[in-house]
Parts: sequence; C-alpha cells; structure tokens
Amino acid sequence: MRTLTIKLGLLTLVLLMSINLNAQDFQGQATYISKSTMDLGNWGKRLSEAQKKQVMANLKNRLEKTYVLNFNKEESFFKEGDKLDAMSGATDSWGKNFAAGDQYKNVKTNTQIQDQEFYGKRFLVKDKLQPIKWIMGTETKQIGNYTCFKATASIPTDELTWYSFSWAKLRSGNSTEIVEGEAEQPEIPMTQVEAWYAPQIPVGHGPSEFWGLPGLILEVSAGDTTMLCSKLILNPTEALVIEAPDKGKEITKDEYQATLITKMKEFRDNRMGRGRR
Repeated sequence: MRTLTIKLGLLTLVLLMSINLNAQDFQGQATYISKSTMDLGNWGKRLSEAQKKQVMANLKNRLEKTYVLNFNKEESFFKEGDKLDAMSGATDSWGKNFAAGDQYKNVKTNTQIQDQEFYGKRFLVKDKLQPIKWIMGTETKQIGNYTCFKATASIPTDELTWYSFSWAKLRSGNSTEIVEGEAEQPEIPMTQVEAWYAPQIPVGHGPSEFWGLPGLILEVSAGDTTMLCSKLILNPTEALVIEAPDKGKEITKDEYQATLITKMKEFRDNRMGRGRR
C-alpha cells in the first residue's frame, strides 16, 4: 500500500492506494465539498454589489458544506459534517428541519434508509434507491489521480429534494391541481445532472441520491449545487463502520414529503389565523 498526495486547485486529494480493490473487505472513505449558488431574485436587484457580497458571505455556511461517504462494495453511508451558523454562531435549527439526514444505501438490495428529524420528531425513511437513467458519455477529465468519465441524467426535482420543503413548491402544488375533464397534465420540473465517475474504483456509489455508475462518483453537479471529492482514502488502516439507521417512525419518501407539506400548511394557517385577530 502506498500514500499519494495530489493538489486539486485549493484542495488536497490524499489517496491510499491498494492493489486489490476486489477484496471482500474492501472499504473507502470519500470527503466531498459541496458548493451551491443562490439567486437573490428581485430583492437582490435592489442591493449594491457590496451588499450582495455581504449577504453571500453571511450565507456561506449554508452554501458550502462538507460531507463524508463511507463505502464498501455494496453499502455506503453518507453524512454531513457539523457546521455552525455563520450569522448566529449556533447550529442552523430552521435549515436542519429541511436538510438531508444521515443516509444509508445498499446497491445490491436497492435500499435507501435515511434518518430525518422534523421539529423534534424523528423519522426513519425507508425506500428504494432513486431511479436514475444515466446517459453514458465518452468525455473524460482528470480528478486527482483518476481518469473520470462523464454521465448525465434528468431527474424530477421533487424526487431529489423529497426531504426538503419550499413555499414555492406548496404554491406550485396548489396551482397545478388537475381539473376534472382536463387532459393536460402539469409539467414536471426536472433537474439536469452531470456526474464524473472513476472506473478505477469499481463501486456503484456516490454522494447524496446519486449512484448506479460503473465507478465511484467523484464529482456531481445537480441544479445549482456541485459536489467534488476533495479527499479519498481506499482501504483505511482502521475499519469503517457502515450501518443503517434504525431509530424513528418508519415512513416512505412520499409519505415524508406529504407530512412536511401538511405540517407547513398548518403552520401557515395558524400564523394567518393569529394575524386576523
């Protein structure tokens, strides 16, 4: 086994190379840096460039995150690193309600189990892995020590963000109800995904909802977010523990999203009711 350190711009990729990736006890750990952009919309148009920079600086902790993916040949465990709120110095309690929780995936059994918490109540979301129809490309690029191949896909946005909520989604849901007798179906918002995978690491894992390529996904862009592997350790000295979450009320992805919408409607109606008094 040898250790190799490679610079990736401002990031460092540390590779512990093993000559036997097919060993029964093969494991790996990938650290990803996630960066998102935010459209400030009409409100942002009223701000000066200095004000925009200040807003983005205040939101940096929400737009830039670190994740760790532990994996073996069949299973993976994906978790966000802890981070303090840049504005308050405390954890982002509001955003935590709509952030992805610890995620276990098993590519052999087509199983995803995710630990979600919503306003103090814990849920154990059990479902199948996100279906992805990858279009395999021939374009390549180098990420660290690996030649990566490009693959693309188009995935319904609501399926990628089943653990989250937005008022826009609620308004959209209300406005696209099908009127009896109408044949036209509402347009389904889609997210375009671009992934770069390394066939030299022959496992079908990737960060977040992404998986199913003939090699570990080292970079993926979906919508306004890009995740890039900044550190990779293959066959670490200490064995990694990869276990599925097992606490909370069992529920499916669709049921969890329905729960969010119901509770947020109640929250909105209660606030509007108080405002009328």
